[in-house]
Amino acid sequence: MMDETINISELICTRISHDLIGNIGAFANAVELLEDDDDDFMDDIKNTLKTSSEVLTARLKFFRMAFGLTNANLENIEIVKKVTADYLQTLNLHHPIEADIKIINSPFNRAIMLACMCAAETIVRGGIVKVSSTRQAVIISAISESPLAKGKMADMQTVLEGGIPENISQYAPLYYLQKILNEQNRKLTINVLSGFSLLIS
Repeated sequence: MMDETINISELICTRISHDLIGNIGAFANAVELLEDDDDDFMDDIKNTLKTSSEVLTARLKFFRMAFGLTNANLENIEIVKKVTADYLQTLNLHHPIEADIKIINSPFNRAIMLACMCAAETIVRGGIVKVSSTRQAVIISAISESPLAKGKMADMQTVLEGGIPENISQYAPLYYLQKILNEQNRKLTINVLSGFSLLIS
């Protein structure tokens, strides 16, 4: 059971700020160099501006759907798939994380987006976040040829067991996922026996 004293809004604001600030800083630095009008750095400046703007756009679209007010886009599984895939690709540009979302439709697309965000946290050096379904559950798995982040998996288990991990804002998506599933009388479980999976049932 989730600790009712935890302020989920504060956690979400802290997490979103953390996930945007690095690219905002890179963008601002590139603009500053652009104002210096130094041709020697022009290619680097353009690349930084392009990459940072793409990352910020993808993340903001994802955050708006995953954490914002309910909107029509959440009912369109194709938009959910694309926005989620675009977000996952921003997480590690050198070791990409891809999305493999097989479901046709779902009554809880926001929960799936949040679960994909959680699963991606465990991938260190590239891999796939896979979403599939059975009659009983939707399964969101982290798949990688490299070892997954055991510490993060353990922290997520701690959250689901009602504990509080260090760096609690990092797990804002999981706390919010728990909250919305509780409101829908859905169950969230974790499986770490063979990799990492979140099950929504």
